[in-house]
Amino acid sequence: MSRDLGSRRLRRLGTCVLVTALSVTASGCVVVHGEREVLPATTRAEAAEALEEFTAAYNEADKAYDSSLDADRTTGALADIDEARLKAGRANSPEGNASHTPLELTDAKFTIPKKAGWPRWFLADAAGNKGGESRWLLVFTRDGLDETWEAAYLTLVAPDDIPEFKTDQDGWAEAVPANSAGLAVEPGELSKDYVTYLKDGGDSFAEGPYTSEWRAQREKKSSRPGLATQYIDEPLTNGDHAPLALRTKDGGALVFFTTRHFEKQTAAAGASVPTPNKDVLALTTGEIRQSLTMEFVSNEVVLDPAGDGAVEVLGRIQGLTAAQGE
Repeated sequence: MSRDLGSRRLRRLGTCVLVTALSVTASGCVVVHGEREVLPATTRAEAAEALEEFTAAYNEADKAYDSSLDADRTTGALADIDEARLKAGRANSPEGNASHTPLELTDAKFTIPKKAGWPRWFLADAAGNKGGESRWLLVFTRDGLDETWEAAYLTLVAPDDIPEFKTDQDGWAEAVPANSAGLAVEPGELSKDYVTYLKDGGDSFAEGPYTSEWRAQREKKSSRPGLATQYIDEPLTNGDHAPLALRTKDGGALVFFTTRHFEKQTAAAGASVPTPNKDVLALTTGEIRQSLTMEFVSNEVVLDPAGDGAVEVLGRIQGLTAAQGE
């Protein structure tokens, strides 16, 4: 979700000196020298601070069911999902989240790519007190030095599925452009190819819970006595929903991208749509008489191999963002 730049809080730059474009000194201070230079997106200390500030804002928003409390710490797919979740929570519990348990992220590791121009971004990989043994992968982005780091992508991935990244002698990673050749699928095409796969199948994506198994579940649900379910999937690739990719040690890429999904339930004559839960109802406009269309935003993380091969979906988080009754 695009944000009003005027509403973003100014980023604190400490004692670092600003001149004419970004670079990083040995002391860790950010100095400005020219946007065309290939430079680390941030310092490791600033990345750690961004994760800490995001977590604090996320917890405040979750406790109060108030999306304004973390609106300047989220963007893109995560903002879409988080804002709708908090809106539904507040509609059903105006006094706040009685079951709130603070999110705690520990053992954080940061993969920071070198690149030219904006946006600049980095990956945080942390252990969480929610989600079992999975690691929390958060991608932070910003479009300028005076902007706040915002989390655009959040996925949970098994520790053994996280690849090793290609880094230089100083430990900086390599960002992979959206139109990069040499991969099974260009990062910029993954959102479109994924929704095509969900509709038609094929062998471009490896079998698993977010591909073949999800298609099988949809097929099973599509036609039940008295109720038909239709699915429409759309790519999301522009602005804050643009894909972001890191080069892996084996020459492939770890890619984060976004998709939008619609699920329409239509009851047969004399039947009715099953009553949705209270969170769905909180996001529903119109009266549910014969049909209910639910809109979801999903963010995926995949391993895109070098050369040929099937893309492996490692994780996917989806959230309801709107619904329409008819």
